Amino acid sequence: MKSNRSIPSATVIPVLVYPDVRAAVEWLTEVFGFAERIRIGEDHRSQMRIGEDGAVIIADVHGPRTAPQPGVETHLLKVRVEDVRALYERVKSHGAPIVAELAEQPFGELQFTVDDLAGHRWEFCQSVRDVDPAEWGGTVVG
Repeated sequence: MKSNRSIPSATVIPVLVYPDVRAAVEWLTEVFGFAERIRIGEDHRSQMRIGEDGAVIIADVHGPRTAPQPGVETHLLKVRVEDVRALYERVKSHGAPIVAELAEQPFGELQFTVDDLAGHRWEFCQSVRDVDPAEWGGTVVG
C-alpha cells in the first residue's frame, strides 16, 4: 500500500462525530491516552493515534453527520491495549462512565466498556489467555 503522510497508516480508520471536536480531542487524550496526529481547521477534524498502529478521526457535526443520541447504541469500538488494568484505573480516576466493569471473558480477553463524553462506546481489552474458539461456542471459518 502506498504511504501518505496525510492519513493514518491503519487499515481501518473509524470516523466518529462529536459536537465539539476540540473538547473531544482533549478528553480522549486525557482519559484514554490517545495522541493528536493532525489537526484540520480549528474545530473541523482531528486525526488521532491509538497505540502504535491504531487511529481514529474525530469529525464535527455537519450536514447529515450527528453525534450519538442518549440511550441509543449504534456502535462499539474495540481497542486492544497492552495493560488494560492500568487503562481501566486511569479511566475510572477521570470519572468516565463505565458501562461494563473490568472482567475476564471466556474467550481469553480481560476487558471493560466505557462511554466517552459524547456517548461513543469503547471496549478496551487485553489478551490474557489463548483460547480455542470451540471452547466458548465459536466456529473458525476459512
